[in-house]
Amino acid sequence: MATQSKYLLPADIERRLRDGNPWWSGNEMEPPPPFRRWAFQRILKNFELGLAPAVLLRGPRQVGKSTLQAQIIQHLIETRKAHPKEILYVQFDSLPSWREFRKVSLDPILHIAGWFEDNVIRKPFNQLVRERRTAYLFFDEVQNLPEWASQIKNLVDRAKVKVLATGSSALRVGLGKESLAGRVSDIRMGPMRLWEIGAMGRLDLAPCFPQNGAAAFSKQELWQELVSHGVKHADARRQAFRWFSERGGYPVAHVRREAPWEEVAAQLKATVIDRVIQLDLRAGGQKAKGRDPRLLEETFRVACRYSGQYPSPAKLADEVRRALQRDVGVQRISYYLRFLDQTLLLRLVPPLELRLKRRKGHDKICLCDHGLRKAWLGEPVPLDPESLDRDPDAATVAGRLAEGAVGYYLGEFSELNLNHFPAREVEPEVDFVITAGDRRIPVEVKYTKRLDPVDDTDALKRFLEKSGNRASFGLLVTREDTESDLDPRIIRIPASSLLLLR
Repeated sequence: MATQSKYLLPADIERRLRDGNPWWSGNEMEPPPPFRRWAFQRILKNFELGLAPAVLLRGPRQVGKSTLQAQIIQHLIETRKAHPKEILYVQFDSLPSWREFRKVSLDPILHIAGWFEDNVIRKPFNQLVRERRTAYLFFDEVQNLPEWASQIKNLVDRAKVKVLATGSSALRVGLGKESLAGRVSDIRMGPMRLWEIGAMGRLDLAPCFPQNGAAAFSKQELWQELVSHGVKHADARRQAFRWFSERGGYPVAHVRREAPWEEVAAQLKATVIDRVIQLDLRAGGQKAKGRDPRLLEETFRVACRYSGQYPSPAKLADEVRRALQRDVGVQRISYYLRFLDQTLLLRLVPPLELRLKRRKGHDKICLCDHGLRKAWLGEPVPLDPESLDRDPDAATVAGRLAEGAVGYYLGEFSELNLNHFPAREVEPEVDFVITAGDRRIPVEVKYTKRLDPVDDTDALKRFLEKSGNRASFGLLVTREDTESDLDPRIIRIPASSLLLLR
C-alpha cells in the first residue's frame, strides 16, 4: 500500500502546477518561439558537464528567461528523450500569495520539490540517478521568495538533480549566490545582443567570442580582432544597429518589427516597469510596507534622463521633489536607485578607487535598454549614424544613451570589473575602466560625427601614462567607423562593433 506523501499542497497550487506542466499527463506543451537566445547553449552545456548542480540565470524582466526555460524543456523531451514526468516547471509569479502558502510550508521550493518527487515521479530523486536518469527542476522568478538560496542549496546537497533558477533581482540573487558557492553556475542575460537582433532579422551576423577568462580581455589582439570582425560584417552590423537604434533590445520589440511602436511601448510598460512596481517593490513582507510606488516611478523617470551620467543623489532628489511637489530626501532617492539596480533595469557603475585614495564622485547610471526609456518617456532618440545625420539636435542625448548602453553591456561579463573614473584635480574623467585580471583598460565613448584627434584622446592618453594605473592600451568607442589612431595604444572601435563582443 502506497505511503501518503507528507508534502501536501493547497488544491489551487496543485492545480496550477499540473496545468503548468502539461507533459506530465501526455499533453503537448505550447510550442515556444523558435529563436533561442545565447544562454540556451550555455545552460545545456552546464547540464551536460555537471560542473555545478544548479544554474542561476538572472536578468531584467521580459528578456526571455521564461521562454528559454520552455525551449530547454522542449529540447530535453524531444531531443534528449528525458521522461516528461521527471521535469518540473514552477512559475512563482503566477502562484497564489506566499502568505497563504506559508500555512503549509515555510520552504516553498523544498516543499514543491518533495511533492513532485512523491506524487509525480513517485520514486526518490537519487534512485533515478542509479537508473541513469535525471530529474530537472525549473524555478522561474525566485527572487521574491524568502530564503530561496538556502532551499536550493539544501535540495542539491541531498539530491542528484539538475536545477535552473531564474531571477530578476541582482541583490537578492547576489546574496543568495554566496550560500550557493560551488553549487551554482551564474549566468547574466540582459536585453538582446546585437547579433541576436540581426539573427531575428535573418542577417548573417555572428558574434566575436573571446576565450574564457579575464586574460583574453586584457590583450590588445582581442579588441583589434573585434574591430576587424565588425568590418567583415559591416553591412549586416549596420542594419542590425539600425534596428537596435529604432526599437532597443527587448525581444518583444523584434518578434514583430511591423508592429506599431505604440503597441510595443505599451507592452514594455505593462510587463517590465509595472511588474517591477506591482510585484518586486511590494515583495518583502514588513520591509515593503513603507515603499512608495509613485516615488519609484519618478525616480526611474529621472534615471532614464541621466543614463550615461553620474549626477549626485541631491540633484536627483531635487528633480523628483519638483515633479512630485513634496519633500523627498537624498537617502530615499539613493534607496530607490539601488532598488532599480537590484531589479536590473539599470546598472549603477561605481567610481574607481586607485592608490588607496578615497573614492570621489557618484555612481554612473547605465540604463538596461534605451528602448525602455523611449517607451517610458515617449522620447525617440536614435543611435545609428544615419538617423543622427538627419536629426543632429539629438546628438548630445544620443551620446549619453550610447555611453549608458556601453556601460550596461560591459557589466554583463562576469570576468570583468567595471568602474568609471571621475575627474580629479589633475586627471580628466574617463568614461569607464575595465579591470581584467590585474590589468585595466580605459574606455572613452565619443559619439560625435567628427573626432578631434587631440581632445578626444587626451583622457585615455593621460590615464595610460600613469604607470600605477596598470593600463597598456585603451578603447575609443565611436559613432562611426573611423581610421586607426596614430597612437598604437588606442584602439578605435564603433559602438556597433563593440556590441558584437559575445
